[in-house]
Amino acid sequence: MNYSRKSYSVNEATKKLERYCAYQERCHLEVTTKLRTMGIIPQAIDLITTHLIQNDFLNEERFSRSYARGKFNLKNWGKVRIVAELQRRNISKFNIKLALEEIDKEDYLQKLDLIARKRLQQIREKNLQKRRKKLADYLLYRGWERNLVFAKITELIS
Repeated sequence: MNYSRKSYSVNEATKKLERYCAYQERCHLEVTTKLRTMGIIPQAIDLITTHLIQNDFLNEERFSRSYARGKFNLKNWGKVRIVAELQRRNISKFNIKLALEEIDKEDYLQKLDLIARKRLQQIREKNLQKRRKKLADYLLYRGWERNLVFAKITELIS
């Protein structure tokens, strides 16, 4: 089969990636992956990425801060999961630290309490140990720290 793939000039690819980055915050990895799927050669990828950084379409600090805020506020993720996902995107330790500063300590503990109580109401299990395990699994999967999770479980299920 002959799959004809659209070929892009550096200029066309740059414009396309400007729109891609303007639509939503992106990290370097997402941008380079997108350019590779477009069939752009490595030298052009470097050129386009540099252009996007210089013109503030691509900013890793801004991406990581926005990502942490979004995943915490909208998906109820804890710091463990947020850090893991940022690391998976090759975000620097420095930017991960800045990203976590976006999450207020009080809000963090309130959110944990809120989602733990909400989830506990949904668990129909009668056996106390199984209730604890189900709640722990739920919270740990969402990336909440083990010590916070077990303290909250002890507080809620006696």
